Amino acid sequence: MTTTTVLDYGIGNILNVVRALEHCGARVRLVQRASAEDLQSDRLVLPGVGAFGDGMRELRARGFDDLVLRFVATGRPFIGICVGLQMMFDVGEEMGEHRGLGLIGGRVVAVPPTGVDGRPHHVPHIGWRPLRPVAPWAGTILADVKPGERAYFVHSFSGVPTDDSVRLADVDYDGRTLCAAIHRDNLYGCQFHPERSAEAGLGMLRRFVAL
Repeated sequence: MTTTTVLDYGIGNILNVVRALEHCGARVRLVQRASAEDLQSDRLVLPGVGAFGDGMRELRARGFDDLVLRFVATGRPFIGICVGLQMMFDVGEEMGEHRGLGLIGGRVVAVPPTGVDGRPHHVPHIGWRPLRPVAPWAGTILADVKPGERAYFVHSFSGVPTDDSVRLADVDYDGRTLCAAIHRDNLYGCQFHPERSAEAGLGMLRRFVAL
């Protein structure tokens, strides 16, 4: 049976992610410190809730930053969830400027405080929003998700890729386009919480577990 390793760096809704992966058939290893054994895993998951800078500080303290880079280089599947996705980028602007993992070119910037009509809207961006394809979903972890299916978001910052070809799905927030999911080679990321996104989220995790 294959193994999916989940990185626990003391920030985020880790146990719900683990339960959702197990529900989708994964044999999960939850680790708090990097070890050579982690590089033998079949898949690697970086969840996260909280601030970009705090997350990166904990990743480095636990040796997870180097582990992620070495694991990604093997070509095996990797996914970042919520702040885990954000930390895949070069730089995050939350509470100052912080260096990310540099897996995806671009920056993580604040969700605009207004819609395109100039009217203020709520930040954090919270709630169920329909996913809009940017690239074909066939053959990706969104293959079993129907365009327009809703996923659950909670975030104040959003990744802006330098290369739009990595965008897999977007979400609209009062006319503002926010990046909802990315894909390049063996890298995946989702800004929404699949573990809280009902069947759409579980469908995505099943696909990831099957990669």
